[in-house]
Amino acid sequence: MNNETRELFNAYVDEIAKLNGVPDASKKFTVSPTIEQKLEKRVQESSGFLMNVNSYPVDELSGEKIGISVGTTIASRTDTTQSDRIPNDPQALDSNLYECKKTDFDTAIRYQTIDTWAKFKDFQTKLRDAIVEQQGRDRLMIGLNGTSAAANTNRALNPLLQDVNIGWLKKLQLESAARYMDQGAAAGSVKVGPGGDYENMDLLIYDMRSNLLAPWFARDNSFIAMCTSDLLDEKYFPLIATHGTTPTESNELDKMLSAKKLGGLAVAEVPFFPARTVFISRLGKNGGSNLSIYWQNGSRRRTIFDNAKRDRIENYESVNEAYVIEDLSAACAAVNIKLPNGAGGWA
Repeated sequence: MNNETRELFNAYVDEIAKLNGVPDASKKFTVSPTIEQKLEKRVQESSGFLMNVNSYPVDELSGEKIGISVGTTIASRTDTTQSDRIPNDPQALDSNLYECKKTDFDTAIRYQTIDTWAKFKDFQTKLRDAIVEQQGRDRLMIGLNGTSAAANTNRALNPLLQDVNIGWLKKLQLESAARYMDQGAAAGSVKVGPGGDYENMDLLIYDMRSNLLAPWFARDNSFIAMCTSDLLDEKYFPLIATHGTTPTESNELDKMLSAKKLGGLAVAEVPFFPARTVFISRLGKNGGSNLSIYWQNGSRRRTIFDNAKRDRIENYESVNEAYVIEDLSAACAAVNIKLPNGAGGWA
């Protein structure tokens, strides 16, 4: 790190210490509540998908979910001349608990990189955003791929952070297995294509909506089908191949491709999403999503360390967090989907 960069970096560390009300940011400190809220907001805004996931602060390490899971009907009538009206608890019988796990978001930035950034007036913003954006990407990976919360994680064996925390799909499998389809007529896979369990992707999505979601959500078109492009291609590639070169039909095809749907639901192609998987639930801003990330108030700790032995700046940061499906009856998934391989088999 050259001398000019050193001055800028020292000013950056001093500013962080000042904002958090601590004398030295190179010593482990608790992030102030105001800064904690701002950091969480920036992490959420770093990803288009995370902006459609609830971000809720909670006081306890574990407890009851914030959202209300409406797991039954509530309409009724009682002849009060004969008996009292009895209110019905609308909360689902599924698991209604969350448990936050400590997650380390530790980042190292080489001196060479910082020297390059120091040439720009927004040096501090670039350094902050590099850390925030990676936290956002990591949360997205965990939420979609997490299957366990290991005491010692292994990035080499779990490149999508599968062992950092239990994500939404795994939560659905563990807490509401009836809404998690992992096989069709034969064990091990759900075959989609002529002669398979479903003739096409539209029929699969339609069946999931009809039979895996609670009845009152079955025809709710505000839900989103999350998947990867390979499953979308199964529907749209034949259409492109057949009609893509016909001018009049090509125009209509362009309109269709700009508003892709499966089984009547809008589709979200999500980064880091598991292959051959469909996940149906509600997404939305301002508390309108069925998917949430809880983070414990006052649990964010931070240390900024200048490691000359490795020619880099190290940012050690941790927070207690949980990945939550608010209403398990408003979510369903199909995994292990296989498509025709063109040789009479499935892949």
